[in-house]
Amino acid sequence: MSIFLNLWSIEKEREALQLLRIIWRKIAKMSKNDIDDIIRGTGVTDTTKEGTKIKHPSRVLFLAAKKGNTPFIIELIRLYPDIIWKKDDKEKTIFHFAVKRRQVKTYKLLYAIGAMKDLITPIKDEKGNNMLHMVAKSVKQNRFQNVSGVAFQMQSELLWFQEVEKMIPPNYRERKNKDGKTPQDLFTKTHADLLKDGGEWMKNTASQCMVVATLIATIVFAAAFTLPGGYNGDTGIPFFRKEPCLIIFVIADAVSLICSSTSVLMFLSILTSRYAERDFLESLPRKLVNGIATLFLSIVTMMIAFSASFFVLYKKKVEWVPITITGLAGIPVILYVTLQHDLFRDVFKSAYQTRYLFKRNKRVLYH
Repeated sequence: MSIFLNLWSIEKEREALQLLRIIWRKIAKMSKNDIDDIIRGTGVTDTTKEGTKIKHPSRVLFLAAKKGNTPFIIELIRLYPDIIWKKDDKEKTIFHFAVKRRQVKTYKLLYAIGAMKDLITPIKDEKGNNMLHMVAKSVKQNRFQNVSGVAFQMQSELLWFQEVEKMIPPNYRERKNKDGKTPQDLFTKTHADLLKDGGEWMKNTASQCMVVATLIATIVFAAAFTLPGGYNGDTGIPFFRKEPCLIIFVIADAVSLICSSTSVLMFLSILTSRYAERDFLESLPRKLVNGIATLFLSIVTMMIAFSASFFVLYKKKVEWVPITITGLAGIPVILYVTLQHDLFRDVFKSAYQTRYLFKRNKRVLYH
């Protein structure tokens, strides 16, 4: 059912774009003033202490930029390229709105307009904020609905700031707004609470995971010296040393000990980190994903060792016992995957796939 709904939605979107092309081709043939009036929309009189001004709150172009309706914006730019220079009542372009609302696809259109981006990114609004000031301001919390964990919210903000910093000409990166703040000053101030909460979240997560990893390391270390079936009292050699299941037990137990110890070290390095802004960009997310991955491997190999021990003892007597226990031993692994799947997916994505977030699209505007 969901497949049909998706196909229906895609078809409706195509029809809407086709209708937009037809309408916009006719509009593009009008004079520049008429086009500007259509884009500007209906004016609303706003009376303030400074006097009476006419504002245009319902300008379709900027509403599309706020909502991230990139296909709509692309169609407008293709037939009327000057639209990239249009500003709203507060002197903001569509790209300023894209940065402010964290609309990645709309923002990446800057790469498609070539050298003109060096003229658009430094544009200031009525408060003297350029595009880097815009991204330095903390975004509303509802923009983080798809980001699990405060630490990854901080990482997302750092990625945006770093990206826009690369985009804007170097001599504008330290420019001050009318409040006398540089973009970096503004970013540090507005993200102070997020930085603090991100550090606390990372500490709590690492502490809880480290307790589990330490417990597993303790168990498998003790199991390494108590092999199933015991030892020959005279020679000290295990009785079932030639059994394949015992070899599996030994290997799995050793791997579990190594992985759990590695996991403990990873989480310990997180707890002893500085929790500076830049640490949230790559260092902390990668340590967390490596710690969770090794913890998962230690749990899996511990269950394998546990199951193998019963095959050593009961394989030739009652085979249903080790088979049943092996089936039950898979329950903790399945629970771990089920309960931690979303976290691990987001952690892995944040640690290793965010570098492709602002990957350039080829020939988006012009075929």
